[in-house]
Amino acid sequence: MSLFRRLLPTGGLIAYIALLGFFFAQVEIQIEGAAGWAANLPTWRIEQHWLLDIFWGGRPMTGYHAWVFSFMALVFHLPAVLGNRWGGLLELRILGSLALFWIIEDYLWFVCNPAYGVARFFPEFVPWHKHWLLGMPTDYLTMGGLGLLAILYSGLKEKRP
Repeated sequence: MSLFRRLLPTGGLIAYIALLGFFFAQVEIQIEGAAGWAANLPTWRIEQHWLLDIFWGGRPMTGYHAWVFSFMALVFHLPAVLGNRWGGLLELRILGSLALFWIIEDYLWFVCNPAYGVARFFPEFVPWHKHWLLGMPTDYLTMGGLGLLAILYSGLKEKRP
């Protein structure tokens, strides 16, 4: 089987992840408005902690994000639960999909948000993204890249009929 035919379902998965990201970005725009990273939401916040620097890009941990990230992790695992099948490659694909989803969703939040748009996608307008490289938050490069690699690897290794 050609590489293209092996990766075709993976391309469909990535397109579907982008669609999910678009819809969730729209939901978050309605919830947060111009005040990104739950700045004006009635939720608890942990502003400073060394673990936030390691796992959260230096951003505050909020109750809103703790619940929404956990919820989406459960949603992405639902097909494995419904199919009653689990394995290393499936888990890798789920985690890669989840990572890519959050990167796409975050970027689309800026693109679609009337208070931002691409013209205001710069560090001076986005203080909650503390680390930037090549014109984007470093999370986009690290987590987006790792997510994409996990999806591609699991797609190539998956046994197909």
